[in-house]
Amino acid sequence: MPQAPSRAGYAVFAAMLAAAGLPIYIHAPKVYVDNHGVGLTALAGVLFALRLFDVVQDPGLGWLAQRLRARRGLAVLVGVLVLAGSMLGLFAITPPIAPLWWFALMMTGLFSAFSFLTICMYAQGVAAAPRLGPQGYLSLAAWRETGALLGVCVAAVAPTALDATGDPYGNFALGFAALCLVAMWLMRRDWTGAGSAPSDTGFRAVLSDAIARRLLIVALMNAAPVAVSSTLFLFYVESVLEAPGWEGPLLLLFFLAAAGTAPLWTRLAHHHGARAMLLVAMALAIASFSLVLTLGPGDTVGFALICFASGAALGADFALLPALFARRMEAIAPEAAAGFGLWAFVSKLTLAIAAVALLPTLEAAGFRSGAENSQAARNLLTYLYALVPCVLKLGAMAVLATTPLPEGGRQTTI
Repeated sequence: MPQAPSRAGYAVFAAMLAAAGLPIYIHAPKVYVDNHGVGLTALAGVLFALRLFDVVQDPGLGWLAQRLRARRGLAVLVGVLVLAGSMLGLFAITPPIAPLWWFALMMTGLFSAFSFLTICMYAQGVAAAPRLGPQGYLSLAAWRETGALLGVCVAAVAPTALDATGDPYGNFALGFAALCLVAMWLMRRDWTGAGSAPSDTGFRAVLSDAIARRLLIVALMNAAPVAVSSTLFLFYVESVLEAPGWEGPLLLLFFLAAAGTAPLWTRLAHHHGARAMLLVAMALAIASFSLVLTLGPGDTVGFALICFASGAALGADFALLPALFARRMEAIAPEAAAGFGLWAFVSKLTLAIAAVALLPTLEAAGFRSGAENSQAARNLLTYLYALVPCVLKLGAMAVLATTPLPEGGRQTTI
């Protein structure tokens, strides 16, 4: 009988992936703007082009992960090596070619490995979770997503914490490479026993299922506000709050609030249902983001409270939405790693749309990072940072509220 999955292993592996995800959208554009002189519009174009590539790549990587199911351990090892190498190239190596092209090359490797490893982790979890008992999906999701949130926390503030070393981003990349080795070691036994040859029904099974399709739409609309806020966060703190040096502590507060509340949302979902708790969290996010419109220079404490509230709302997104989708995959296509290729694509598409829509808009309005900006440019930055997430969250709430999920009574079945 296959052994129960290592929940600690999943947590550390998820932390590794999370450190290579959202924080890179926070740090990389500003590093290449400030240190290498790349323009905001050029960076936005590269990020959007990479996401267009993902239209084919992420579903294709899902298919590949499904075909390599019997050799998943070796495939994951290759993916981890590409992930670590790309991170080192992005931050620890002076671009040997034009910085924009080097940025594009390293981000391609980073995103490709990130997608493939995420797909493998979630697909493996679908098969492994039932071995943890009746609530295996929620149990594994709680460990995995809490680990992911802690990984985001560390990665978000690590460059600031390492500032005194003289090469904060290079040392961050070295630390990340070490984390990759630890994560691979802890999950070395969890990739075995992946099963027999997979079927070829992954995409059909997912896309022909109405609930799965609606969950993908919810994921897209619900992740978009986080993409918007992540893209604009550093610019907002620097130019609107006029609080340089507070970026790291505020990011840490945001992600610690998410990590700390994720287990609470999971427990509440046991008793009140995942949909109800997700709707409550979405309403909390809208309320907190709307208060950003009342802030101005020096309102750092008020913004810290907003970071805490919106971070708590994010904890529900991380803990409950992936568990809902994983439970649906187990019901309709238990071998379909391809379904998680679609999930990965949806999650990253939002970040690309945010970059290509927001950064050129700011630049066209005259906004310049690290410079004195007009009141009109700062107002536009505030509106984009606060109002756009609220509108997108409202759309996600509407889709989720009308999605028929398999819940009964006070107990969720995820």
